[in-house]
Amino acid sequence: MADEFTLSNVTCIDTAKTKSPHPISTGIGFFDHMIDQLNSHAQIGVSVTVTKQGEDNSGKDNHSFEVVNRYADEDQAKIMGAVGAALGKELNKLKYPEGDRTSRFCCPLDEALVECELTKKSNNGEGGGKLVEFTLPPYGKYPANKGRAKIGTMKTQHVETFFSNVADASGMDISLVKIRGDNGHHVVESAFKAFSRALRNLIDGTNTNNYASNEYESMWGVKSESYTSSLELCREGKLERSTKETSILVHILLNGLAKGPDDSVQVNTGIKTMDQFVSILAKEAMMSIEAKCNGDLYVDDHHTSEDVAIALGQVLNTAFGTKAGLNRMWCAVGTYGDAEVEVTMDLSNRPCITHNLSLSSNPNEEEYAGDLSIEMLDHVIESLVMNSRSTVHIYEKKVGKTVLETAMATAMAYGKALRMCASVDPRRAGKTASSKGTLSV
Repeated sequence: MADEFTLSNVTCIDTAKTKSPHPISTGIGFFDHMIDQLNSHAQIGVSVTVTKQGEDNSGKDNHSFEVVNRYADEDQAKIMGAVGAALGKELNKLKYPEGDRTSRFCCPLDEALVECELTKKSNNGEGGGKLVEFTLPPYGKYPANKGRAKIGTMKTQHVETFFSNVADASGMDISLVKIRGDNGHHVVESAFKAFSRALRNLIDGTNTNNYASNEYESMWGVKSESYTSSLELCREGKLERSTKETSILVHILLNGLAKGPDDSVQVNTGIKTMDQFVSILAKEAMMSIEAKCNGDLYVDDHHTSEDVAIALGQVLNTAFGTKAGLNRMWCAVGTYGDAEVEVTMDLSNRPCITHNLSLSSNPNEEEYAGDLSIEMLDHVIESLVMNSRSTVHIYEKKVGKTVLETAMATAMAYGKALRMCASVDPRRAGKTASSKGTLSV
């Protein structure tokens, strides 16, 4: 960094052990907020202070716009690059599992989805990592084909500079790929959160969609502290109601299929495809469920399938409670026949569903998935997500021979992601995984 600026109180501490006592204060407010995602989502105690020589902010309101954004008009490339290098150097000091490791994470926001992949090789402890891929620009679609040049006071063009310097100093190869993103703020936020989550997994030695490793079993498996703590919450949700269209009962327990997968999952809606979809989801989520519906199928499948999905979403939201202490985010892949689908989920309390499933454009021009109309399959997914108050991105990686295959691959991926999102992370000690501190507002 140029001589007129200095960095101090630069720390990256594994907060599973302790927490940094210092603030994040770079002089660029939105940049501070993004770095803070490492605290919430990587569980890394991060701090860094940027100071201009001869400047004295003592006695000033540290939360005022003028102080927080005091360097907005300075050379942001130098500031953000230097902060990236300093934090990368500290990240390189953290303890990682032995051997070459790769971690991938996708972070879902309601208007963005960014994928981060990190690779840490055993021989690059002295730094020298690379920003292998970076496709975040344009930052949103306003204006069209250009996106935002500035968010708050931070110039978006220097996000790449930051991550490039983090990679070089940390010895990690970093890839950041925008899968979707119409909102510039959320594109950047999704990138920082995806990086943070991938980093946490890299430190833990875990990875999304790798459920066979010793590290995964130790952290999330059925003998882990997470699994035991999750069961101890005794979470459940129940809804029973009758209308002129349906009589319905849905009762779930997040109890790890206590009676075994067959006896713990009892679903009878009168629609075989719905029964199969809900059963696969529940078994993958390791939750017990009783779901019964007596609906007006003599009319069509609309009311029955819709009400089952709404009720299931509502009882899930009840079972989640405040979501404090939960892992909150995960991405998982499901395969069924030729279909391969990835579900990225966030128990965000901000309901949103985005997908690219080949439903209206399915190659066989099918109208039904089994005995469920395809337009209702689409509506079932939407109703489930919206009523569980989750943010969900569904990405079709391989098209199934039939829409039924796609539906079941989606149910499988959804259940896997749900199980991981709802798992307790004991290191959070009951605190919410959010820089805001709560998901209730």
